[in-house]
Amino acid sequence: MPEEEMWQSFFKLGEVLRKLLLTETCRDVVDFGCGYGTFTIPAARIVRGQVFAFDIEADMVEVTRRKAKAEGLRNVDVRLRDFAAEGTGLPRASVQYAMLFNILHAEEPLVLLREARRVLEGGGLLAIMHWNCDPATPRGPSMSIRPRPEQCRAWAVEAGFKPMPSGKIDLPPYHYGMVFRR
Repeated sequence: MPEEEMWQSFFKLGEVLRKLLLTETCRDVVDFGCGYGTFTIPAARIVRGQVFAFDIEADMVEVTRRKAKAEGLRNVDVRLRDFAAEGTGLPRASVQYAMLFNILHAEEPLVLLREARRVLEGGGLLAIMHWNCDPATPRGPSMSIRPRPEQCRAWAVEAGFKPMPSGKIDLPPYHYGMVFRR
């Protein structure tokens, strides 16, 4: 992860979540790989239910917990967990929205997508965001493992998701996103 200040500069947070169809009508959300809480905290301000935030890094879990506490957010449940190896531990069909942001370059993206599908209720939304496939981006995974939008779409469809009509969504300056329905 880059330094937090640099990381935050890559996103227009409210705009990203709005473009990826997260609204106040959503109850519970899961954030796979919460990092600094960059999207966990804004999501918790939007939704009326819980935001379950997972990360494999203890430091990131602590940062996100501190931020939620400092903002008085009681609807953030942050958990240290290797969700790629162990799953989230959330009940089947228990959330309405799942965030897989900047993570599908992992070794087994279908494992993550299948876990997202498992925990999403019928009709729930999966939001994917990733780095543009442009070597000029200042950070991000190696171009050799960075998934292109068409690859993310193919993986999501293979995992059982239906693409939303919006297709690829530009999230300037360095990202793209897409939304799928369970």
